[in-house]
Amino acid sequence: MVVSSIVPAMNSPAALVSTNHSVLQKSRVMLGKKTMSIRCRIADVSGEPAPMGQKTKYRDGLVERAFMNLFARKMEKFAGGAEDEKGWFDYDYESFVETSRRVMIGRTSLQQQQIVREVLLSILPPGAPAQFRKLFPPTRWAAEFNAALTTVFFQWLVGPSQVVEVEVDGIKQASGVLIKKCRYLETSGCVGMCVNLCKIPTQDFFTNEFGLPLTMTPNFEDMSCEMKYGQLPPKFEEDPAFKQACLTNFCSIANPNTNACPKLK
Repeated sequence: MVVSSIVPAMNSPAALVSTNHSVLQKSRVMLGKKTMSIRCRIADVSGEPAPMGQKTKYRDGLVERAFMNLFARKMEKFAGGAEDEKGWFDYDYESFVETSRRVMIGRTSLQQQQIVREVLLSILPPGAPAQFRKLFPPTRWAAEFNAALTTVFFQWLVGPSQVVEVEVDGIKQASGVLIKKCRYLETSGCVGMCVNLCKIPTQDFFTNEFGLPLTMTPNFEDMSCEMKYGQLPPKFEEDPAFKQACLTNFCSIANPNTNACPKLK
């Protein structure tokens, strides 16, 4: 989930300035309407995710497949496979999710989160977190800019999203991102994978490595998710995500006899 900042961090300072300018120009125009939508490669002509109970179909291009393969290959060594076991572009979204599922099996919640952190650090160039802190101190501008980037660079992972106005410390700002129906949750159907391999490590990476607070609030009723840049995440004991039961209608390894998903322990 840190793709929105990985891409500019890997560019030269001049390219970064150019990227910042073009994205901000676009966001200034669209954010005047308090929302900015980016169409995703959804097969349906509406460009919208399928209703609950139906699977959204995507048409992934080379860019999307490149991200899938980059992350899947990095995760393979923690999933019992070899990083070069498959060639480039051999992974599709389903096999990427299956690789992350194998990372989850046999590990505690904390161990899963630590693996994602290692994967993210292995993708970033040396010194990237420190550079990010210099370029994006925790200001309203940084929060809104990263929200705008997220709708562009997260498409391959979570599906279509849009920038929304949220309230942070009593101030309304366009630093929220509404993921309409998370592709990762929809494909995995697993609460534990959502929380341990996406929500918590992404929140932690932005908040503690990048120095830009982020809170992610998944809605397990409709598989949407709200990202709020600039907002510190709640404490473990106060986070309702850790009390979420398995999605028995969607998860192949769900335990219907527990109040909370066993993978959250």
